[in-house]
This record gives sequence, C-alpha cells and structure tokens, in this order.
Amino acid sequence: MGFTPPPQLKSGLFGARGPAAGPQPTGVTPPPKAKGPSGIRIEQRIGVQAPAEVIWDVIYDLERWHEWNPLYPRAAGRIALGGTLDLTLALPGQPERQIQPVVLEWVPNEQLHWRLSMMGGLMKSVRFIEIDALSETGCIVNNGELFQGLMAKTVLRQAGRSIHRGFGQMNEALKARAESIWAQRQG
Repeated sequence: MGFTPPPQLKSGLFGARGPAAGPQPTGVTPPPKAKGPSGIRIEQRIGVQAPAEVIWDVIYDLERWHEWNPLYPRAAGRIALGGTLDLTLALPGQPERQIQPVVLEWVPNEQLHWRLSMMGGLMKSVRFIEIDALSETGCIVNNGELFQGLMAKTVLRQAGRSIHRGFGQMNEALKARAESIWAQRQG
C-alpha cells in the first residue's frame, strides 16, 4: 500500500495560509487568525537617541521619577513580577490620584507592563512601556495603555484626550532625560 504525502502548505503570518498558497484543499479548515487582546488602546511613540539600557535605567529607577516624569510625579515600589507599585497619577487638567497597579511582566531594556483594576472591576487596564532598539544608540519607546471593561468607553470619552496628552508629556520627558544621561556618558 502506497503512502500519499500531504499537500505542501505555505503559511503566512501566525500560520494562516497566505494568498500565494493557492486554493485550500477540500475539507481543510484554515486555522483561526491570531487575535490580540480586545479593548481600547491609547498610546504614544517617540524616538530616543540613547541605548535601550540607558532608557531602561531611567524607567527602572522609580525613586527618581519625580525628577523627570510629569505623568507620575511620585513613584514607589519595586519592579518585580506580581509586585505592587504606588504611583501618583497626574493627568493634564485633572486632579492627582493615587493608584496601586500590579506588575504583570518586565524584561530589562525591553518592557514594563502593569495591570490596574478600577471602579470595582468595571474598568481594567494594562499599562505598557516598551523599548524597541533600532540600533545600538537609537530606540523607539511605545508608551500606552489598553482599557477594558464595562465602563472603559464612558471613562475614555471623558479622559481619553488627557491620557493621550499625558503619555506624550511623559515620552518627551523620558527622551530628554535618557538623551541627557547618554550625552554625559559620551562627553
């Protein structure tokens, strides 16, 4: 009895068949498309002329955030998986408030993610600061938050612009701080 090999499949992103793969074999269901987390995402990106390590050092040093960070003028805690941070959130045009997010994950020189639950769990968010190294001395910093829950749309209608502005202000301050440190190390 002969063995018939399976048809050759060409995969696109995340294992889905791309258009160049030709028609689907009869009776074969393509795999589901990969989905990211659902919710409303607000983010700001900025280019920084400093190595990822320098940017990370600025982010990791919570005790000195008050020196440069207009969005979080007070920060305490330890960046560790499951650790609780104690932050003062100062959104432009809104009163300051205390938040205690929990660190979801962190990778030195790459990312810091934390989770926050508000309004008795009716709104949850995942905050992210990610560093993408483009070269040894140039990076893109992605600073944002993914909002989920029943009250997310309502709250973001009121505060979304302020949050977006706050992320932009934090990015500009992070850029200035990291580039200044890098220039001092070079000179």
